[in-house]
Amino acid sequence: MVLSMTGFGRSSGQIQSCLFTVEMKSVNHRFLDIHIKMPKQLLSIEDKIKKLISTYISRGRIEVYINLEGELQSSKTIHIDWGLLDQYTESLQQIKERFSIKDDLSLNHILSLGESMEIREEAMSSDEVEDELIQLIEVAVKQLADMRKVEGEQLALDIDKRLDLLTEINADLQNMAPLVVDQYRERISKRVSEFVSGKIDETRILTEVALFADKVDISEEIIRIHSHVHQFKQTLQTKEPVGRKLDFIVQELNREANTIGSKANDGAIAKNVVELKSIIEKLKEQVQNIE
Repeated sequence: MVLSMTGFGRSSGQIQSCLFTVEMKSVNHRFLDIHIKMPKQLLSIEDKIKKLISTYISRGRIEVYINLEGELQSSKTIHIDWGLLDQYTESLQQIKERFSIKDDLSLNHILSLGESMEIREEAMSSDEVEDELIQLIEVAVKQLADMRKVEGEQLALDIDKRLDLLTEINADLQNMAPLVVDQYRERISKRVSEFVSGKIDETRILTEVALFADKVDISEEIIRIHSHVHQFKQTLQTKEPVGRKLDFIVQELNREANTIGSKANDGAIAKNVVELKSIIEKLKEQVQNIE
């Protein structure tokens, strides 16, 4: 199964009094690389989000954006520094006695001691919104995975057509290869015949042609290209991620094409090699985007 590494997913929903929006996009990358941008109060669940995404995606750069509109519910609590308050009241009592102050120590006096008493507002724990947020993230990552699958199917169709065209060119090269040797034999026979006035050393010509044939022999490269194409098509049918393996096969195809090009001693073969390399370059571009 071919999966593209580009895709997009989005989900949104109301959690408590906030509207959460999750957007996720992916592009090609050698490994699985997840980047998450979200409110600070949710950072504690970052690892859980990455683990969830990795169950659906195995390769690519994934960018996740989590936005919220509104404020998470908060709780207010009163915190009293009893030790400090004890010191305050004891000190007030000493002041009264020292200066013979008649007023009684009242609650107003205690409430005026602001440093000993404060109201703290704490944002709701991320645990309280975690389950619902994870559900939204899963909706987005499923959309992303589905889009990658659809695009992967289109990639596979395009690649299959290019492989068929590559096979046709390889067959043409196979048919052309023997003709190059035959044409060389005719050329060298004609030249030798002209040079020696019709007296030809057939053994010498056969030796020369044999050396030339060995030098320009591209049969092994043609066989390997056929094998690589067959392996490429088989790999496309497997269920696990295939991008890296296909990338290796493309490199091997390119190596064989370069070797044929270096051996080519014929204009028609050279032209076909150019077409061959053009197709392989397109395959390389497509494979770069396969998971």
